[in-house]
Amino acid sequence: MIATTLDGFVIDLDGTVFRGDQIIEGAPEAIAALRAAGKRLVFLSNRGNISRAMCQERLSRYGIAAELEEIVLSSTVTARYLRKHAPDCQVWTLGDPGLREELESFDIVHAEQPEDANWLVITLHETLTYRDLNDAFRAVRHGARIIATNADRSFPGLTGEQIDVAGMIGAITASTGAEVELVVGKPSSLMAEAALSTLGLSANQCLVIGDSMESDIGLGKRAGMKTALVLTGSTEAAAAGLWPARPDWIWPSIAELVSMARDKGEGTV
Repeated sequence: MIATTLDGFVIDLDGTVFRGDQIIEGAPEAIAALRAAGKRLVFLSNRGNISRAMCQERLSRYGIAAELEEIVLSSTVTARYLRKHAPDCQVWTLGDPGLREELESFDIVHAEQPEDANWLVITLHETLTYRDLNDAFRAVRHGARIIATNADRSFPGLTGEQIDVAGMIGAITASTGAEVELVVGKPSSLMAEAALSTLGLSANQCLVIGDSMESDIGLGKRAGMKTALVLTGSTEAAAAGLWPARPDWIWPSIAELVSMARDKGEGTV
């Protein structure tokens, strides 16, 4: 058992569970240890170019079982926001097909033409073409407001850091002169609230585990959760020390949870 007063674990994906298309060693065992200890889990990711169903399938391939309700993506929270605040809107998307799939799962209508859209939703687009950019440009030039799933500059891939949503945002805002009205992803309060609602716990009962000082540790600190930085993604230990808000723990990887469960010693979480 993992001896702890912490009951909920908010787990990042890219750089924490996965790096590129590869599983991080020890991640499945760490998640299994949390489940064996009776802990509540939510996978909280700034990935907006995939749907929860796609994420669930990806986790399953590596032996990690997760209910759809345990997966909260920035695309999920974007869909919920639009469903609540603009239920009759039509959207245009700049991003991979998973974004549209997630929006449609919440009955968000995709416009037939860019000019018909009330909102342009921007996320990561790994197969981006000029036509994709120009359609998004047309939507904004005809009055579509801009919402972004996140504004991360880069994310950790197998060959190093890769351009993220900020690059897509920059192309549209620079060419249209329009501004993004809302960024949904971590470290926003929207993502923290979604994670805590899923867990059904208060912030002081929860731990955020992630590789980004800005998005993961930042979210945890703002929300009042404990934080653990893993060094398998975008942050090195030395760089973490330059931030004013330090994580509560710094681990080589999420696999540290396995040894903590085994040792049951001082410092377990």
